[in-house]
Amino acid sequence: MTEPQTEYRQFRFTLPPGGTDLLLVRHGESAPAREDHPFPMVDGHGDPPLAAGGEREAELAGDRLAVESIEAIYSSGLRRTNQTAAPLAKRLGLTPAIEPGMREVRLGDWEGGLFRIKVAQHNDIAQQMFTTQRWDVIPGAESTEDLAARVRAAIERIAAAHPDQRVAVFTHGGVIGQVVATATGSAPFAFIDADNASITQLVVVGDRWIVRRFNDTAHLHPSFSVRAEPPA
Repeated sequence: MTEPQTEYRQFRFTLPPGGTDLLLVRHGESAPAREDHPFPMVDGHGDPPLAAGGEREAELAGDRLAVESIEAIYSSGLRRTNQTAAPLAKRLGLTPAIEPGMREVRLGDWEGGLFRIKVAQHNDIAQQMFTTQRWDVIPGAESTEDLAARVRAAIERIAAAHPDQRVAVFTHGGVIGQVVATATGSAPFAFIDADNASITQLVVVGDRWIVRRFNDTAHLHPSFSVRAEPPA
């Protein structure tokens, strides 16, 4: 009689002990930029509100995440992330904590909406920024190294506060791009195109960062990509 052979199924991921599961949500679409009406500023960052479409995206993101076991919510503290976090916070009865380290790239002289305008106009400096993959090609903007350091510190603070938990973090396209670049060792701008209200999943276990998903927009639209504007 032949002895039954042991079968080994494919591995299914589970959160390692002490790990933190971070759901990084890019804010919904923000108000359009206008040359004659710069965005208000907060601590050197442009601070537009959500557009009407962005408010709808925030609701859809809230619907998607409300069924998950989320223990805490974080926001970068800028208006567009606070507004995007609000529907989920209301559904779960949680008050978002503010983590300024997850604010968007500081864009120096191109803050207040000018970045979006310059990119749309194919400005020479904007083209150089994409070619060199350096934000600080823009006068007064944050360097890639400084962005990477502050974002790493913010992620580490959040992870240290929430072992064995899942956390939603409402943040920005440039920050999400930097997180995934750090986790994967990719080129700095390889992942800066996260769609508005998309979900990127990062598991942090000690010094190890594991990307579980990037730019998940299934809750927004059946197509693969819905982004209609530059990442900042």
